[in-house]
Amino acid sequence: MTQEEGGKPARVVVADDQTVVREGIVMLLGLLPGVEVVGAAGDGEEAVKLVAELAPDVVLMDLRMPRCDGVEATRRIRSEYPGTQVVVLTTYADDESLFPALKAGARGYLTKDAGGDEIVRAVRSVLSGDAGLSPSIQRRLLERLSEPERRTAAPAEPPDGLTARETEVLVLIAEGLTNQEIARRLHVSTATVKTHINNLFAKTGLKDRAGAVRYAYANGLVRPPSR
Repeated sequence: MTQEEGGKPARVVVADDQTVVREGIVMLLGLLPGVEVVGAAGDGEEAVKLVAELAPDVVLMDLRMPRCDGVEATRRIRSEYPGTQVVVLTTYADDESLFPALKAGARGYLTKDAGGDEIVRAVRSVLSGDAGLSPSIQRRLLERLSEPERRTAAPAEPPDGLTARETEVLVLIAEGLTNQEIARRLHVSTATVKTHINNLFAKTGLKDRAGAVRYAYANGLVRPPSR
């Protein structure tokens, strides 16, 4: 039985750095059945603190926020407070926003053109153990899953004495990931990523990321996607 079926509204925290948007979402949810807004946060850091204090059922999480962005806040909430689910509510539906948020533990993903009923359905879905994804996000996931398998036919022996981890970092650079994105992907600190980059640059004689991309393709570490 879900909380709504048992008569208890879902307790929700709204996190968005834009005051007008945040207040509008709070006002909208206040008019809808089955939802009780128990707090509102202006950034990810504040959202994590409110989850610790209020133990809400769901956080409606924006992604682009100061101090602590929505992806990092989601990761922390799902790690430290697994009883709270996260539904992303953002302007952005690109891969660079979608996939890191889902990997961080978000169970739902909506864009801000979603109506109140769609938000409530997503909240109910994640509380019942399902995914709360908008139709456009579901289509994007299906498109991504149906894309031909990319790249990485790494040689048996990495070139220039690179370690397996340095080779992995090089491949991610070639895929266009930033240091912060690489750190999240590999579950290490940004400082560790920088150390790997400095080491692989020293071993290969590379000077910049553009050179690293060319090097990765030239050595067969990355292949262009099939057309």
